[in-house]
Amino acid sequence: MTEIWLHNTRTRKKERFAPIDRENVRMYVCGPTVYDRAHLGNARPVVVFDVLYRLLRHVYGADHVRYVRNFTDVDDKINATALARKEAGADGSLEDLIRERTEETIGWYLSDMAALGAMEPTDMPRATGFIPQMIEMIEGLIESGHAYAAEGHVLFRVRSYQAYGALSGRSVDDMIAGARVEVAPYKEDPMDFVLWKPSTDELPGWDSPWGRGRPGWHIECSAMSYDLLGESFDIHGGGNDLMFPHHENEIAQSCCAHPEGGFAKVWLHNEMLQIEGKKMSKSLGNFFTVHDLLEQGVPGEVIRFVFLGTHYRRPMDWTEKKRGEAEAVLRDWRALSEGVAPGAPDVEVLTLLADDLNTAGAITRLHALAKSASDEAAKAAFLASAQLMGLLTDELGGWDAAAEVGDDVAALIEALLTDRSEARKAKDFSRADALRDGFAAAGLIVKDTPQGAEWEMGPDFDAAKLEALK
Repeated sequence: MTEIWLHNTRTRKKERFAPIDRENVRMYVCGPTVYDRAHLGNARPVVVFDVLYRLLRHVYGADHVRYVRNFTDVDDKINATALARKEAGADGSLEDLIRERTEETIGWYLSDMAALGAMEPTDMPRATGFIPQMIEMIEGLIESGHAYAAEGHVLFRVRSYQAYGALSGRSVDDMIAGARVEVAPYKEDPMDFVLWKPSTDELPGWDSPWGRGRPGWHIECSAMSYDLLGESFDIHGGGNDLMFPHHENEIAQSCCAHPEGGFAKVWLHNEMLQIEGKKMSKSLGNFFTVHDLLEQGVPGEVIRFVFLGTHYRRPMDWTEKKRGEAEAVLRDWRALSEGVAPGAPDVEVLTLLADDLNTAGAITRLHALAKSASDEAAKAAFLASAQLMGLLTDELGGWDAAAEVGDDVAALIEALLTDRSEARKAKDFSRADALRDGFAAAGLIVKDTPQGAEWEMGPDFDAAKLEALK
């Protein structure tokens, strides 16, 4: 059996993965708060852990892996979005508008992630479906002295858990000095965090021993993971922006609520995403969603390929150059594997993926396999290896089909090529170079051969730009 090695954030080293139960390998990944469309950075952990899910299924069997990714569907941001709709004149109560918004956003999310080739997890629990479990866990924390009720709130006593900060490697006092913590008169300690808070009559709320209210963010994942995976499970993942405070708080409340278990055995965190070398930000004008790219005609498979070109523990830089290169590579690979049935994955690709998800190395190996794939068996191994990474699947196909060009556009292209040829003969290099650059800007790929110029439309072909060259 293939040995999988993963870098455990908790121990700060790469370890051989040994599941608690080989017949029931369990993974939990923090999902989205569903108040708006997923931006490109939100998609990176989805793709990262989708590759891990595929690898685990390949090694242990599809029926022996359980993957849970939640939806946070009760949150102040969701409430604010629904309130803005109501103030803009939308019909229905605020509760109705909140429900509509969450349903709409969950639908968007699943559609966008499917476009990136992500398989749906085994379970996709919604926080609102686990309120009784959260209340029960909070009651247990109060009884054991790890939490206390104050002014309609329930707060976790951070200093009651001696190992707090072990995941992120910081002491409680360091965190207080460097963090923005909410200072409230009902807190015993500035670091104590909310497990339950009051709700107004208009906002979503549930009856509890502490009055009508709603859960804090952190208790949601602890309650859902316990209910679905138990007090101990194999892998917990998410972006490294969640390490503190979310994951630290999950560990504290889960280990105090269920001291008989170990909560998550292995912690994996992916690094953040940049755009052309800069942090993605609305103020910089480089903020966009997955849907934005899909609407612009960027295939989901291309987005996935660019993501996988960088190791998950390194910052990933999305650039237009990478996008174009990915599209060209995938066109060639799809042409190579057309009509081929997948075989068994290449051993080296499998080994690279099992080495802490070395997707960048696996893609390099795929390039070598594609270059040497001279028979059906080699092509079958290449295709199976790519599909193990979620690439070249039937679900993501179709985008690479050649676009059709009308007779008038074809005639324009031929006329411009003739014009370029005549300019060269007349040594009018300025005109010839202008046409060459114009073809490139219009997405027209021109190749000069002994038989004459050949052309094809690239993925960004724009006939309107050719008109300006006449």
